[in-house]
Amino acid sequence: MDIETTLESGILRVEFNRPEKKNAITAAMYQALADALALARGEASVRAVLLCGKPEVFTAGNDLEDFLKQPPHGTGSPVFQFLEGISHFDKPLVAAVCGPAVGVGTTLLLHCDLVYAAQNARFKLPFAPLGLVPEAGSSLLLPQLVGYQRAAELLLLGEEFDAVFAERIGLVNRVLPTEAVDGFALAQAAKLVALPAGALRATKKLLKGGLQSGLDAQMAQEGAEFRERLNSPEAREAFTAFFERRKADFTRFS
Repeated sequence: MDIETTLESGILRVEFNRPEKKNAITAAMYQALADALALARGEASVRAVLLCGKPEVFTAGNDLEDFLKQPPHGTGSPVFQFLEGISHFDKPLVAAVCGPAVGVGTTLLLHCDLVYAAQNARFKLPFAPLGLVPEAGSSLLLPQLVGYQRAAELLLLGEEFDAVFAERIGLVNRVLPTEAVDGFALAQAAKLVALPAGALRATKKLLKGGLQSGLDAQMAQEGAEFRERLNSPEAREAFTAFFERRKADFTRFS
């Protein structure tokens, strides 16, 4: 299975398991992720969720070949089911990040309550360089987290940044040795499992405050723009260049 789920001691472990493709996410994987979150939300025995990948890679983001074959056409598409599910998830959500976390691999972290990164973690938001726009509410959540100029630098340039920088800007809680991240994140999730579940849900709701309605509106706008940009000449050039292993040329577009 490309997405593995294991429930033990109240923790639903959801693991990217496609290492031969750097855990690149297909439509089927988005559906599995959405289903896992829906199960976790409705199942009383699940008191926390741990998202993780492999020691070498968290996820390389969208599988572009699969994404182009099955582009999202509406809110019912697997990717939007997943984004809706993670943005409304009301139980504790912990992430353990090792290696590259590209695109949605970074933006999904904005919806996690606790994020622990390995020293080898690398983050990247390459939406604009691919002729696309941010997703997962990141155009709203990232400026709130790090400030407008820093968010603009990350989202407009789409350049890679390391775990130390991610900790400095507040994207991750702590940076740990690669071999220690998974165990530490699991231990933190176990602490949450032992606490009053109702109080945790209420606290999480209060922490988000009145953000949810604004986030929903922003994500709807992002989704509409994203679907439109997928068909743009810029995106076609970016994807063609990616598959031809060359640098994209956007100089003919205005």
